Amino acid sequence: MSGTEGAGSGSRPAARVVVVDDQTVVREGIVMLLGLLPGIEVVGSGGDGEEAVALVAELAPDVVLMDLRMPRCDGVEATRRIRAEYPGTQVVVLTTYADDESLFPALTAGARGYLTKDAGGEEIVRAVEDVLSGDAGLSPKIQRRLLERLSQPAPAVTPEPKEPPDGLTAREAEVLGLIADGLTNQEIARELHVSTATVKTHINNLFAKTGLKDRAQAVRYAYRHGLAKPPGSTLS
Repeated sequence: MSGTEGAGSGSRPAARVVVVDDQTVVREGIVMLLGLLPGIEVVGSGGDGEEAVALVAELAPDVVLMDLRMPRCDGVEATRRIRAEYPGTQVVVLTTYADDESLFPALTAGARGYLTKDAGGEEIVRAVEDVLSGDAGLSPKIQRRLLERLSQPAPAVTPEPKEPPDGLTAREAEVLGLIADGLTNQEIARELHVSTATVKTHINNLFAKTGLKDRAQAVRYAYRHGLAKPPGSTLS
């Protein structure tokens, strides 16, 4: 564990920060960089998500700078645990990856900031200050990625087909719809590539199930249950 003092700017006390990264050289480099920045005090560092949670429990830092891909417990799970158990600590992700599979799970887990490791010292300080002020600490690259994602059209949702009413089979409902469209039994047979006798059987069955007595009632029934559209309406 390492600690480095940093002077706060103005009257605001220095932000107490924990650095978590599984690569020792990277972690020590970040700690060294932060030690040179105003308004930052590094109070601890760790090598994986389990250490991150333990350090937060012990030190109650203001912010954790969190890598994502780490052994034992990755950054997303560590972020989720920290935000659930220690809501006074904010998480800013500092990672190599800016793809959707890394970005969105981290934000969903509760990270308030997201930077890539090419961020400069000023950008890190700004992200820390932003999350402590209640804002999102996102790099310009991540902001653009979010805007691109939000501007993509939503995938079309195919509605679930409704079950035909009164226990009608799909074919009986289809026949009922064709009756409502004004087709004769012979025309329905040609449309469905079946015999006229088969059409008559379907009609007898659907009349029995629905209690309909004639084709006029069948037309009204089909309109009422959405099996056919009245003339002049547009099929959806």
